Amino acid sequence: MIDLAQIRKISIRVVFGLCVLLWGAVFLSCDDCDDCRVVVVGDTPPPAPQGVYSVTGNNAVYLYWNESPPELHVSHYWVWRGTEAIEGPYIRKWEVSENHFVDHTAKNGKTYYYAVTAVDYDGYESEYLSTDDVMDTPRPEGGGVVLYDVHDVPDASGFDFESAHVETWDTSLTDIFFEYDSDYDVFFVWARTAKTDIQDYGWTDNLDELDWAPAEGWSRVGWLEAILGHSYYVWTDDDHYAKFRIDHIDYEGAKSVTISWAYQVDPGNPELVPPRPEHFPRHGSLEKFVDASNLR
Repeated sequence: MIDLAQIRKISIRVVFGLCVLLWGAVFLSCDDCDDCRVVVVGDTPPPAPQGVYSVTGNNAVYLYWNESPPELHVSHYWVWRGTEAIEGPYIRKWEVSENHFVDHTAKNGKTYYYAVTAVDYDGYESEYLSTDDVMDTPRPEGGGVVLYDVHDVPDASGFDFESAHVETWDTSLTDIFFEYDSDYDVFFVWARTAKTDIQDYGWTDNLDELDWAPAEGWSRVGWLEAILGHSYYVWTDDDHYAKFRIDHIDYEGAKSVTISWAYQVDPGNPELVPPRPEHFPRHGSLEKFVDASNLR
């Protein structure tokens, strides 16, 4: 007597065996099968990237994060941006294939908040936004500004950070000006008003080493020696922060200093270029902090 149940079991095993052989022929055929790997992507979304941080630019914000591990099979990332608060809401803005991105739409003097998610090859996206609190306020910067001794060329001894213009030392626009002391063969940098403060940060390789302007340590006398290679913080009389570096000093010819500089447009904001930020608690779920109407 024919056992139909037994026949069905045997048929299923035969079909399964043929499927396995076919799968092996298609996916495991290579010159050296010891180097073949089977990639299995599950239905679990990859975690959000870690180590997200920003670097301030001029009308730009530079974003970086740790690349997702290979075993997560991440296809690409989404950069999210908010404009209200670190808690959100965030809007999904840019699809990125690498672990870095430049927001060229950012405007000087406006604060932005950023987060990143990862998407795997099956289209599953991180359930949560990245856990790093990232905020940034772009600001203008420049270099190659030559300023002269106030006694020799008073009309070109001062600098106005807001307009980025060389000014007469005593105009109301001027924030700082320079004076050469022939007795000691040194330059001094002066705050134009008693309400403008200066602080010497010390030697730096470049101006980007100065990040957030400090709350203390300002000069009480309104002037400091201008030292080649040193960088300085400035707190203007109208509550703006700036910084500059002495890139060159000419003692022999026209008695001048050359500076690079940056200025924070947002009043009272001490951010000039932030270092890697500290880690804070998780932002929250996408559902809580996303404006779904702006997804794309």
